[in-house]
Amino acid sequence: MQGVVEGFATIGVVIGLGMLLAQLGVLDVAAQRMLTRLSFFVASPALMVTVLGRADVARVLSRSLVATASAVLVCAVLYLLAARLVWHKPVADTVIGTMSAVYVNAGNLGLPIAAYVLGDAALVAPTLLMQLLVLQPVALAALDHAVSGRGFSVGRALSRPFTNPLTVGSLVGLLLAVTGAHLPRAVEDPLVLIGGMAVPSMLLAYGISLRLGPRPGHGTSTAEIGYITGLKLVVQPVAAYVAGRAFLHLDDRALFAVTVLAALPTAQNIFVHATRYGRAEVLARDSIFVTTLLSVPAIAAVAALLA
Repeated sequence: MQGVVEGFATIGVVIGLGMLLAQLGVLDVAAQRMLTRLSFFVASPALMVTVLGRADVARVLSRSLVATASAVLVCAVLYLLAARLVWHKPVADTVIGTMSAVYVNAGNLGLPIAAYVLGDAALVAPTLLMQLLVLQPVALAALDHAVSGRGFSVGRALSRPFTNPLTVGSLVGLLLAVTGAHLPRAVEDPLVLIGGMAVPSMLLAYGISLRLGPRPGHGTSTAEIGYITGLKLVVQPVAAYVAGRAFLHLDDRALFAVTVLAALPTAQNIFVHATRYGRAEVLARDSIFVTTLLSVPAIAAVAALLA
């Protein structure tokens, strides 16, 4: 438990530094965007290449992945039922709402939490791969179809994951792990150095966003935000725990990891997608803010119970 507390303290200090630098005017919104882009396009892909390249493939494509996927499926079905039967939402809004309820912040928060709380950044790989290779392409294909009216394109759906740097980095790392190949020192050493920027860049950018970013406003249903928050921070980790313990018989460490990662808040890129397609923007923004705010006690509770 002491390691968990120290891990959260490390993360909190760096986030707090980002907030302080924003308060002092040293870093601003432009700096936040630069740090986010640096992490997304350069540092995080490099980190995934080096981390996954050394990972045990059996751990990445393991029962933990099944537990994670099971929890996502449970929450997605529960939200879809409510969207259909209670709120009668259009397709595009339903997609954004579903993603808000199930798509965890595995990049900005998952990587540092896996590294500093769980003790192994590779533990977030199953969640990242499932989201980047399955959830995101399916959601974007549905949004494309709902907004543009174009028919479904298998080519667009299959090619979309390969436009995401994190997906490409994860696949390269996974390929290295599967084949047992090793990068030359002249390639691996710069990647390790660059990948080391990923976690601090994410946390500093997140701290800046907490100080300077938009706060929740009006324009969406409080009941729906509460429902999404309950699914994200209560139902999803509980479902992951039940699936992992009762059906998949995960060991204590793996069970702790899948439960903690399932309790992560809604990812910020859901707001990016909502803005891009002009659908459910306030719902996505408020879901991210509320789940992020409440994820700290949620994850702390999981850690207290299972660590």
